[in-house]
Amino acid sequence: MDSATLASAAAAALVGAMATDTWQHARTAVVDLWRRTFPQRADTVEAELVEVREEVQSARRAGDDTVEQGLAEDWQRRLMRLLRQDPGMAAELQRVLDEVLVPSLPASEKEQVRSIVMNATASGSSRVYQAARDIHVTEG
Repeated sequence: MDSATLASAAAAALVGAMATDTWQHARTAVVDLWRRTFPQRADTVEAELVEVREEVQSARRAGDDTVEQGLAEDWQRRLMRLLRQDPGMAAELQRVLDEVLVPSLPASEKEQVRSIVMNATASGSSRVYQAARDIHVTEG
């Protein structure tokens, strides 16, 4: 999975996990990523996650999906910076996504995160066409 898709899926799952009872585990896993790459920023990131969680909970109570979309875009940018600084962190982010973030989500939100990641393979002279709504598609 390319870095942009990974960051997008992880950000969406992270914001979704903020509204769950398993949030503490998700927060710890994400902060640990920063501790490895930007240790001087880890405490700040943890504090920001706590603030953002409050925003997510308020938005959900108000039924405002646009707030969550904006927060996911913000965390996608942050995760991309993390991956640019340490490309080797992609495997760890994938692990956190698969083992911590996605399992903490309700079934409907798991499907939304999975829809961000679309894979297709073509061989010979065949072509693959994929379409998605509100998703940036990159060729790799």
